[in-house]
Amino acid sequence: MFAHVSGIARAAESAGFDSLWTMDHVHQIESVGDREEPILEAYTTLAALAAVTSSARLGVLVSACGFRNPALLAKMVTTIDVISRGRAVLGIGAGWHEEECRSYGMEFLTPGQRLAALKEAVQICRAMFTEQSPRFEGKHYRIDAPLNVPGPIDPDGPPILIGGGGEKVLIPTVAKLGDACNFFGGPATVAHKIRVLTDACAAIGRDPGEITKTWLGTAIIAESEQEVQDSLELLGSRLHLSPGATRGMALCGSRAEVQRQVAEYRAVGIDGMIVTLLNPGDLDHLHEVGTTIRGVLSGG
Repeated sequence: MFAHVSGIARAAESAGFDSLWTMDHVHQIESVGDREEPILEAYTTLAALAAVTSSARLGVLVSACGFRNPALLAKMVTTIDVISRGRAVLGIGAGWHEEECRSYGMEFLTPGQRLAALKEAVQICRAMFTEQSPRFEGKHYRIDAPLNVPGPIDPDGPPILIGGGGEKVLIPTVAKLGDACNFFGGPATVAHKIRVLTDACAAIGRDPGEITKTWLGTAIIAESEQEVQDSLELLGSRLHLSPGATRGMALCGSRAEVQRQVAEYRAVGIDGMIVTLLNPGDLDHLHEVGTTIRGVLSGG
């Protein structure tokens, strides 16, 4: 199984993708496949990919902070950073999949508690990346001078991407603590989220340009409308959305149409795109998606 995954990762690098991401689930999720289908643990897989790739940044989109002690998580990300010679990204979020937590015997907090724990986890990870022997005392987590040796390649540590689009708590958390964020939805939805982020940055005197804004969705390049419709129906069945609604979660159409859609997201402020594929093993399609998106984002 890993041979297949690593082959896709190397092909993605060759196609122009500058980051590779795993998802933090211990059971397969419904939007991807059946619960019983195989899935590898996110960070051990990422460490293995660090050894067989050479240029792409490596992250988990996103770590569920309740799965791991945040100081240990920072140590794990730092280890991947060392293995990959400075290519690690810490993607982190509040977590949402109750069934996995219950199955594995982990406590599943309320939404408010999870968001509060996320803030503490990000602060601990930042301290682990940048301080010699940090201390932190919070409601959910505490650390007492742990060592993180060897440290990250960059003294500022790997960038921290905070996932989610909640406007009352999560986006202000990105403004205060994050290096990057990740949104999904159509261009109008994303433009609104970026405006909320900009306002949150203004409220604390931060330049929103310091935060990398990324978009998450599925990429479908097909020349025939029937193939596009079939792909949207498949994606919609996984997401429990109609094909029309699914279009807002995807880049879809001919190469020229996808280029136009990427340009629309670029115009509203998106810096990068993180895409999933319905069949990542189709390396020809993987290459076409990578070169198409990269060409627009790089101005080519």
